[in-house]
Amino acid sequence: MSEPSRTVEIERKYDVDGSTPLPSWDAIPGVDAVSEGELRELDARYFDTSGGDLARAGVALRRRSGGPDEGWHVKGPRTGDGRVELGWPLGASDEMPAPLAEVVAQWTTAPLLPLARIENARTAYRLLGPGGVVAEFVDDRVRGTDLRGLFGPAGTTREWREWEMELGPAAPSDPQGRSAFFRAVEQAVAAAGGRPSPSGSKLARALGY
Repeated sequence: MSEPSRTVEIERKYDVDGSTPLPSWDAIPGVDAVSEGELRELDARYFDTSGGDLARAGVALRRRSGGPDEGWHVKGPRTGDGRVELGWPLGASDEMPAPLAEVVAQWTTAPLLPLARIENARTAYRLLGPGGVVAEFVDDRVRGTDLRGLFGPAGTTREWREWEMELGPAAPSDPQGRSAFFRAVEQAVAAAGGRPSPSGSKLARALGY
């Protein structure tokens, strides 16, 4: 199997009501155009040990179908403003690829069990500048199911809508430029009726914490 893909996620998440209109990006520095929305139907299963070894290490493991990056993903612990995500393509079976198991072994070798299912009707927009994709904005309508019942009855389902803005390859590379970009984004989000999300991840929200 080839080497995994590797990306560094630097993103912000926002809570939004079901009927809230999309923000206007006219005042975002470095953005000249916005692409048409691309609908992606995503379906992810998250895994952890019975003792929550990965969660304690700040790691998330999932198998996701749908979208341009479908596959197995492991998100490492957050460092600074981002976190590293490694990805492997889906195989013919549902089994975790051996190279991924070797990576996960640095945090745990205990059996991995289903933790949650997250279904997401996502509409993605690319914010474009002279150098290419400055960021990707996604409008997510999410259905999360707690499969383990750690913080309530197993099978509990929660639904919500949220927005994410993730920096792209043409985003500002310096901290000052990134701060200015996200300040402008937050102003646009607030003007549309959005607000910063109190939840660190979809997985945490699906599990009820």
